[in-house]
Amino acid sequence: MRKPESDEAPESDRIAGAPHPRHAQTLIGHGAAEAAMLSAYREERLAHAWLIGGPEGIGKATLAWRFARFLLANPDPNAPAVRDARDLWVDPKAPAARHLASLAHPDFSLARRVWQADKKKFFSEIRVDDVRAALQVFQMSAAFGGWRVCLVDCAEDLNRSSANALLKMIEEPPERALILIVSHRPGQVLPTIRSRCRKLKLEPLADSEIAEVVATLGPPYSDADGDAVAKAAERANGSVREALARLSPEHEGVGALIDATVADLPHPDPRAVAKLAEALGSRASSEALAAFHRTLYDWLAAWAAATVASPLRAFEIGSLWDRVRQAARETEAMNLDRRLHVLSVFAEIAAAARKRG
Repeated sequence: MRKPESDEAPESDRIAGAPHPRHAQTLIGHGAAEAAMLSAYREERLAHAWLIGGPEGIGKATLAWRFARFLLANPDPNAPAVRDARDLWVDPKAPAARHLASLAHPDFSLARRVWQADKKKFFSEIRVDDVRAALQVFQMSAAFGGWRVCLVDCAEDLNRSSANALLKMIEEPPERALILIVSHRPGQVLPTIRSRCRKLKLEPLADSEIAEVVATLGPPYSDADGDAVAKAAERANGSVREALARLSPEHEGVGALIDATVADLPHPDPRAVAKLAEALGSRASSEALAAFHRTLYDWLAAWAAATVASPLRAFEIGSLWDRVRQAARETEAMNLDRRLHVLSVFAEIAAAARKRG
């Protein structure tokens, strides 16, 4: 029997206070992508590996879990249930759906950052041992004679060793094996992995679609005032995750401060930087800091795109991006001072801007 949510270990691929994507019964805003997956399965031209890309918090994991559930529940692409299906919905009472919801399906595995109960935090990466353990699902015969599925959430959390372990399986997959890889920035995924996957790009959600998703999540988000939801959606850049961060009382006001400070880069007001560092450093939750990093990465990407005429400058900004990402990982993994991390990030960007002239 599945334990109550409150008794389970935290999950790195779940937004705090919201249901995990595996429990979602609806997919909003990505009908074309869903239709492409269903069509590929019906026509028996299903790629063995899919790279599902797009900004964070728009429904990529929900689609991946939805597809995994559909294949496990319908192992025969020629069955009437598949031929007559309008989408990838599966009755939540179906055995495959119940097993998947409780993470107890023998033909499914999940690679994600693991919770360290003794240290009360997640590992900063998906370790190579985590990937190898997940890939063991392909070393055994399918318990129900159908498909075996591994979901990786997300590619950005893989280190070089774990990415190479995944690549080996993608290069030589067994029969009726499916690997679903969620990626927030597919352009950064190992090129050899990208080249061997069918790529599916999901677009940011419309404001109305974000509001529709929020209404399905249950309290406290579904209880939020309609005007508050509309304002959060308008400033969320198409991401449900960003909207939820703005709706959370814990992060009230921080989202606006992040937006305003990052928007002034590469020369923000020092007082605003200090205020932001203090706000992010004093909060117990990692979600506000994660929101800061997402906004910052988007700004860095735009800054790099503006230097296309100067490959050297673009390379330097790319190196800065890598340093910021590594510093973020180390801050989380080693429980370092978040305030100093934020200040150092802005200092690095200022130095890079001065060098750029």
